[in-house]
Amino acid sequence: MSRRLDNKTCLVMGGGSSHAEGGLSNGQAVALTFAREGARLAVADLRLEAAEQTVAMIRAAGGDAFALQADVSRHADVRAAVAEAKGRLGRIDVVHNNVGIEVRGGVLESSEESWDLVHDVNLKSVFLTCKEVIPIMEAQGGGSIINVSSTASLKWGPAEYISYQSSKAALNHFSRIVARQYAGEQIRCNVVVPGMIDTPHVRTLYRDKTAAELEQIMRERDASCPMGRQGTSQDIANAALFLASDESSYVTGLLLVVDGGRTL
Repeated sequence: MSRRLDNKTCLVMGGGSSHAEGGLSNGQAVALTFAREGARLAVADLRLEAAEQTVAMIRAAGGDAFALQADVSRHADVRAAVAEAKGRLGRIDVVHNNVGIEVRGGVLESSEESWDLVHDVNLKSVFLTCKEVIPIMEAQGGGSIINVSSTASLKWGPAEYISYQSSKAALNHFSRIVARQYAGEQIRCNVVVPGMIDTPHVRTLYRDKTAAELEQIMRERDASCPMGRQGTSQDIANAALFLASDESSYVTGLLLVVDGGRTL
């Protein structure tokens, strides 16, 4: 029985997790799902041990993957990671850019340094990855680039994360430009736009709360979603799987919102 990513190779940027417990990160869920569907993977992360943890889970499930270390805000690191992925995999059919950070603050509260850091990690990283990957995809006759944004890029939110919101909004349009420019090369570029997702990272935002307070916050987050629940990392992985597979071969420039209707 064929799988949806049989004979495909994938590079997952941000495929580890910085959290030891609390479930899978979005990047881990994507990497595990891609492997389960037959892809061979290179899993890159800022922390090599985080990437290795994901690779160990993939191999334990019978998949094929290896780990890479990369600071995606540095061109030299991105160039080296892409080169090693290409060298070991032979080609790169899919790139999944899953890296993102946030620093709290509005215009007045945010420092120039925090603004630059967030944009370097959330936006420049994708620019650098595309700069290295697109020539490979052109030479091999096509590929799929998947970028992860946020519904914070689409609407105002009560929490002040202006650098995060700005960087993700720019990522959306960057992706559309890439999609249009390289459509004739059969290189597709799409965006997964998560809404409220219950991940280990989200829970760290409330690390100063008691267990009871955290439980209340999660209930309120669930209640704020029209479907009555937050999404899961697997919901994000399922969306990415569609965009990585040939089922979406005529889909490019899409902002695929995964939010249970919360932005409607």
